[in-house]
Amino acid sequence: MASPNPSKPDGPTFTWHRIPGLDSSPCAPTSACNSGAKLQLSSAGFACVSLVEKREDREFAPSMAQLLKYPLAMFALVPREAALFAAGAVAGAAAKSCTAPLDRVKLLMQTHGLRAGGEGARNSFGFLEALAVIGKEDGLRGYWKGNLPQVIRVIPYSAVQLFAYETYKKLFEGEDGELSVIGRLAAGACAGMTSTFVTYPLDVLRLRLAVEPGRRTMSEVTLNMLRDEGLAAFYKGLGPSLIGIAPYIAVNFCVFDLVKKSLPEKYQKKTEASLVTALVSATIATLMCYPLDTVRRQMQLKNAPYKTFFDAFPGIVERDGLAGLYRGFLPNALKTLPNSSIRLTTFDTVKRLIATGEKELQRIVEDNQKKQKQSATDYTV
Repeated sequence: MASPNPSKPDGPTFTWHRIPGLDSSPCAPTSACNSGAKLQLSSAGFACVSLVEKREDREFAPSMAQLLKYPLAMFALVPREAALFAAGAVAGAAAKSCTAPLDRVKLLMQTHGLRAGGEGARNSFGFLEALAVIGKEDGLRGYWKGNLPQVIRVIPYSAVQLFAYETYKKLFEGEDGELSVIGRLAAGACAGMTSTFVTYPLDVLRLRLAVEPGRRTMSEVTLNMLRDEGLAAFYKGLGPSLIGIAPYIAVNFCVFDLVKKSLPEKYQKKTEASLVTALVSATIATLMCYPLDTVRRQMQLKNAPYKTFFDAFPGIVERDGLAGLYRGFLPNALKTLPNSSIRLTTFDTVKRLIATGEKELQRIVEDNQKKQKQSATDYTV
């Protein structure tokens, strides 16, 4: 093995392999590689295979002084997927923490029928009553009870869902590279089911912490569930969850994309338009899929009498009426606006920063190229 330029070990490397029985044939007297090194070839009973490794040119990379002068260029140095993942994780955690009290009220209202039992299940259990019960039993901290596992769940949930959605969109693209309405629905459904399956045990744990009486830590509840109910307890209600999340994410993503594309171009990049579009899409999706979420929550409870979705759905209707399927809808709807607003605003802001950073980085690189060419010209003269 020989290198045409030993001083640069990362340059082109030629490897010679002797092949038995190969007839010698005349070769060109000289062969040049891209780096300018030359190698003499002569007639011989062997063949030459050359592999040139293309190096990434870092000569025009921005200096620290340039990055300090144009700080947004630093965003372009971070992989785009990593930046979007971090933005989604932070936005999701902030949104969940801000809306945690409404989420716990919703959970108590959803599971009231099963927890009360008998005639008590028929009694009204409203939004204000749920707020009062939480404050009386658990105090101010009770409104955020069960929020920690939810925040922990949101970080991988957002990351997996975003990555999966982008992957599935490419998978369902047509031959012309366009994504049809059916393709958008399928990509959203698959992304929702993938992220739900990965993070489902944390969702069950969050429910147990939120609705079961007493102050217990996440580790205590986890150990008790494993001891009393086994590992399968962490996946109780997974079927209805997948059935519920698939249409919800599919409708949400599809409506958002289509409505946003239908807006005039001057409005598409405005934050206000994104917020209104997100609210409309989330409202439509929630109205369609909320009953499935109620069924899922009741199946997640300890000693739930329902084994399958087909047992739970008619059982809830028989005990609580059709209105029982929409218990907790008001607090859930109230948390949709701030939740969507925080997530979408953060995501759009980071995307704009990344785009601006990429433009600044490109400008720095082009300036460095011009300066080097000018220096080389002046040196030649």
